[in-house]
Amino acid sequence: MTEETVRPDGGSRACRRVRVEGCERNKQLVGIVGYGAYIPKNRIKTEAIAQAWAQDYAKITASLAVHEKAVASYDQDTVTLAVQAAENALVRADIAPEIVGALYIGSESHPYAVKPSATIIGTALGCSRDYLAVDMEFACKGGTAALQAAYGLIASNLVQYALAIGSDVAQAAPGDILEYTAAAGAAGFIMSANNQEFLATIDATLSVSSDTPDFWRRSLQQYPEHVGRFTGEPSYFAHTCEAAEKIMAKTGSTQQDFDHVIFHQPNGKFPMQAGKKLGFSHKQLELGLISPDIGNSYSATALLGLTCVLDRAEAGQKILLVSYGSGSGSDAFVMTTTSLLQKRQHSAKKTSEYIHDKKYIGYAQYRQIYQAREGIR
Repeated sequence: MTEETVRPDGGSRACRRVRVEGCERNKQLVGIVGYGAYIPKNRIKTEAIAQAWAQDYAKITASLAVHEKAVASYDQDTVTLAVQAAENALVRADIAPEIVGALYIGSESHPYAVKPSATIIGTALGCSRDYLAVDMEFACKGGTAALQAAYGLIASNLVQYALAIGSDVAQAAPGDILEYTAAAGAAGFIMSANNQEFLATIDATLSVSSDTPDFWRRSLQQYPEHVGRFTGEPSYFAHTCEAAEKIMAKTGSTQQDFDHVIFHQPNGKFPMQAGKKLGFSHKQLELGLISPDIGNSYSATALLGLTCVLDRAEAGQKILLVSYGSGSGSDAFVMTTTSLLQKRQHSAKKTSEYIHDKKYIGYAQYRQIYQAREGIR
């Protein structure tokens, strides 16, 4: 419809007001048709880090609820992890990489400051040249931002298949509290509008954003900085809870409607505290809780929680996914699994298999790997 609006100078102009409600009703149904995870084999125990810095392990573990974390090896980075996860997603989708029309990768540890990760991944996967390649970044929610972008492209009927990836090899200064949790991992999802292929439908999505600077790293700065007093209530909890509440209101859902709930997991305690604030049970959160065993792989963390849930979910189950990215914002999704999911769960290596396939390293080797990979002398 068209209506007149008044300008500050007293004049008027015609504008077209879009009926959002109608757009929501008529939007294209979009679903996940393939998914995959990848977690490096190397692990370092929280206790080994605490011993290296003569810190109180019991106190740190009680605060973070993380026992060990995944560590990328000398020859692994955000791109190599992303390729592995995407290959698993392609296997579950049972499609050729040549028909992927868009590839989004969200990360805050892209190997190059100027050179896209998406094109390297696309070439490694065997995608054709006819695809959109985009690098995305929004702290720990870069992966869900990629998922939203892929969703929008499919819903607009611009491509047939879109691949969204969250991948990170997280950075932390030696001795910083972040060193106990900053980990590595990747998760990839292929989306389509072909309902015959859906493993789970994307029923709704929305975002909450604000300028709340709890965590940052300037250009050429080696390690990120953070302000502890902003990390919890004004940042993680405020955005996570608001996004969850808004998407439940948008979909007319209650806490009891969801079989599985996944939040971003900077540590093992925050998601459980967020769940308690929102009225969810431990049982609803337990399947997607992975940070105690592998740490916080930033853009991949919430999405790896989702792959864990999809690996074991049954048909017709409701999933709530809420990410969080410092700076700050949250993306929320409501999904419903289909009967095809259980047929595809065993098509590729499950997330739990990656979690349990591990090799422990000591702190000295951990630092050597980090310095070699990052080019630090």
